[in-house]
Amino acid sequence: MDNGTVRAVNRLTTRWVAQAPAPDSGTVFAASGVWPLLALLADGAGGPARAELAEALGIPAEAAAGAARELLAVLGRVRGLQAATGLWARAEVPLEEGWSAKLPAGARGTLSGVPVADAKVLDAWAAERTGGLIEHVPVSWPEDTRLVLASALALRVRWAEPFQEAPVAVAEGPWARRVLRRLSRTTRSLDEIRVAHGPAGAVSVLEVAGTEDVDVHLLLGDPRTPSRSVLETGLAAVTGAVPSLAGSELPDGTPGPGLTTDTVDSPFPVDLLQVRTVAFSLFAEHDLLDHAPLFGLDTARDENFEHFPGISSEPLAIGSAQQSAMARFHATGFEAAAVTALAARPGGAAPPRVRHRVRRAEVRFDRPFGFLAVHRDSRLVLAAGWVTDPETAVEGGRYVGARRPAPRSR
Repeated sequence: MDNGTVRAVNRLTTRWVAQAPAPDSGTVFAASGVWPLLALLADGAGGPARAELAEALGIPAEAAAGAARELLAVLGRVRGLQAATGLWARAEVPLEEGWSAKLPAGARGTLSGVPVADAKVLDAWAAERTGGLIEHVPVSWPEDTRLVLASALALRVRWAEPFQEAPVAVAEGPWARRVLRRLSRTTRSLDEIRVAHGPAGAVSVLEVAGTEDVDVHLLLGDPRTPSRSVLETGLAAVTGAVPSLAGSELPDGTPGPGLTTDTVDSPFPVDLLQVRTVAFSLFAEHDLLDHAPLFGLDTARDENFEHFPGISSEPLAIGSAQQSAMARFHATGFEAAAVTALAARPGGAAPPRVRHRVRRAEVRFDRPFGFLAVHRDSRLVLAAGWVTDPETAVEGGRYVGARRPAPRSR
């Protein structure tokens, strides 16, 4: 995958983190699902809309379609990840052949103009492409909708070293007096934990390796550090934009949030990292037009002008731009999915003897934290989010196992 495209997508993730309001109940989002759609729009845009989309993308508009095709093709080859695009247009909307020929392979369909019928078709596509993780395409459906461009990403990761799960009553902190699904494991690699420093302080970054091509990184900052600052520092560390110190290089003490390290006597010459975290499930819906300048859609939503002459000779404006996303972190793996849709309307993731001195480290994620799902080779961030409400282990006096988020109604 082209490094410039990876940097551009990660730049959009960083900007989204920086501009979004602090989440009250946790969130998940995937700039990797938005970026290729914006790129395809930019290729067919003109005037100020084209310039704004290019600025949001971080690459020239004339290179956008090729970059989108390459990104989606590479995503489709990532083990554990499914990626798809779809285009549906009203029969009376003439599409420019030069633009439509550049679209990635994917679904093509015709909108009937009946919102309920069109929603049913697109929802079936979303459910199929995400394996049921997301069951609808997030589109507002005025009867004058002319075109829908959508992407679907579905990620399933199995841990290389699974966690042990047990219900644990939390004694203190923001989750006190709750019984949570505690996940624990001990590994021999201290370097799975790193500490990075950003403008708002230190962030502990734990890498949870998957058996496929994707790893998940958990991010913990100081309790007073805003969520966006933790995510920004963690993202910069994971992508190599800022340095971080590996666990084997950290001094004894508390070198990072939630992290303790020391040197102890042991009968075995093995360093150990003990991890304590929690299972979580998240679902979020984002109206991209609430942050239209971030996504280069400010001018493009003005219905008084023609913004996409390269897509159709019929004047079009963006009437809806939304994303539905989910993430689930559990003992054996991680799942994440995002469906993003842009709609146009008319307009212009016990020793007996001591013989060795070894390092021990323990990290506890026992308060709100962030996460990033990252393609291991390219460092492309596939999904990002913030956890404030982990899964409860006991309800009504009974143990509750793993659950999928309930589908949201329109």
